[in-house]
This record gives sequence, C-alpha cells and structure tokens, in this order.
Amino acid sequence: MLGPFLGYLWCFARCFLRAPSGRQRFNVLGALDAITHEIVTVTNESYINAASVCELLHRLAQQAGTPAITVVMDNARYQRCAAVQQVAKDLDIEILYLPTYSPNLNLIERYWKFVKKQCLYSKYYPNFDPFKSAIEDCLSTSWIESKPELDSLLTLNFQSFGNLKS
Repeated sequence: MLGPFLGYLWCFARCFLRAPSGRQRFNVLGALDAITHEIVTVTNESYINAASVCELLHRLAQQAGTPAITVVMDNARYQRCAAVQQVAKDLDIEILYLPTYSPNLNLIERYWKFVKKQCLYSKYYPNFDPFKSAIEDCLSTSWIESKPELDSLLTLNFQSFGNLKS
C-alpha cells in the first residue's frame, strides 16, 4: 500500500513524515523457489483472489518444466477454494497448506519482509509510479543482487517439535 513505512524512529521531538496522498494499492502474489530463491509473481492494482492464485499456478507450471511441483500456501480462503484446488489438480501441482498463524514457516513471508526493508522502509515516494517501480525492481533483481543476504534469510532450517503429547 502506498504510504509511509517507518524504518527506525526514536526521538524526544515530534517528527512529521512526508507521505503521498491517495489509497492506491500494488498487490503482489508470489511463489519462491526454496532452492534457487527465484521468484514468480502475479501483480495487480485491484485485489488478490482465487483467479490470481490460479494465474500464479499456471505460471509456475509453465516455468518449472518438471512434473513434481509442491506449493506451500497459508490458509487464506481464496487459496483453499475449489477453483484453486481444481487448477492445481489439472496442472499436477501438490498444494501443502500451512497451519493457521504460522507465517514463520512460509519462506515467502521472510522474502516479503526483505522486500519491504529494501524498498519501503524510511523511503518517500511522491506518487504511485515510483513506488510501484521500486517494488518491481526489487522483485526482479533481488535474487541476483542480494544472493548472500537471501541465502542467509531463506534457509530451510526449521525447528521441529515432533509428536508432543502431554
């Protein structure tokens, strides 16, 4: 969303931040390759819905070239609907749904945090076009230009608690 994102702020005096006017949104739905850290995105300026997810699945199937694709998704309603499940079945894509309230298990959430830090925190964009361009540039070049940082951030090491019974 076009608006101010604070990076860090601590002061005794009141600070005023410049912020653009308007309520324009730039939505990005993405899939991150867990090994290469390449990203496939679907963007729009309206809403993310089941059609957007289906479009992303088609792009993934087209780009992957291999028959075995597993997509990890959270529990958003538009990701669990019958249309998305049918498209995934038609494209031979396995969908793995994460437990509710577990964004730390989804690598793409870590990537979104990185993107916000790179191009939104403590930055002023006078209008929507440079805001949108900054995000698009970050998405298209980050996995090449920031590879060491992303390799550290997007590690596949997760803590597992096994079968916990009381």
